[in-house]
Amino acid sequence: MKNWLVTTQWLAQHIDDPQIVVLDCSWHLPDTGKFAVDDFLQGHIPGARFADLNVISDQASPYVNMLPDAAHFSQQVGALGVGNETHVVIYDAGYVSARLWWMFRVFGHERVSILDGGWRKWRAEDRSVATGPAEPVAPKEFSAKADHSRIATLVDVKAALNASQTTIVDARTPARFDGTEGSGYPGVPGGYMPGAINTHWGKFFDADNNHVFVSPERAAEVFSEAGADIDGDVITTCGSGVTAAILGFMIEQLGNANWRLYDGSWHEWGQQDDTVKLRKEP
Repeated sequence: MKNWLVTTQWLAQHIDDPQIVVLDCSWHLPDTGKFAVDDFLQGHIPGARFADLNVISDQASPYVNMLPDAAHFSQQVGALGVGNETHVVIYDAGYVSARLWWMFRVFGHERVSILDGGWRKWRAEDRSVATGPAEPVAPKEFSAKADHSRIATLVDVKAALNASQTTIVDARTPARFDGTEGSGYPGVPGGYMPGAINTHWGKFFDADNNHVFVSPERAAEVFSEAGADIDGDVITTCGSGVTAAILGFMIEQLGNANWRLYDGSWHEWGQQDDTVKLRKEP
């Protein structure tokens, strides 16, 4: 099984390697009114480039953060100086890195790692920080080809709800999942789909250790405690396909590559007229 994580110490030792490109993919929910590029200007890992999730995603879709076509992804990451031979190291200040990790892999790029602990661990260790815009870089040619087997569509999820052999795990907070709190997306109600198992993404990070990922052993316990069988066919979902990638990342760390991410997630499901939306009573 491949180790998709690199440590802050490893990155500090390899930060000047021309074959490595570091991408800051921090992002905020739409209802916060915040923009992660402002955070990047205030401080980022030296040499990092800002990968704007809003820009890299499908610009024409009515749903947030939807996967773009291969041509758009190729153009966007190529402009960041990423080629097909580049080792990409992704970090953020919260919970987004796994989404970009998944996107790269959907488009056939396996030379991609997540910085364990991300920006918070880097800062906690008092490592060097750069401010202002990223340094200009020469674009590279990136050739992407989508692997649709990694993606679950609305049709796939509807079918899975009627098939006992598929487990659907939802990464949102319990309050958003239950519908007792807003969805985080203006105009979209909270709630959950029938049969989905709430497995909050925050449980997969060690808050007492600079938010590094928990061990695979602990991840297995989290899924088990939630009653989620993640040994077979699994679909991960969340609000807009971001934290769903964290669940998929941990499932793959546990040795199961047979998982798909529901790209539209609740932002799509919650706006359909023919989908069942459940809420738990207060």
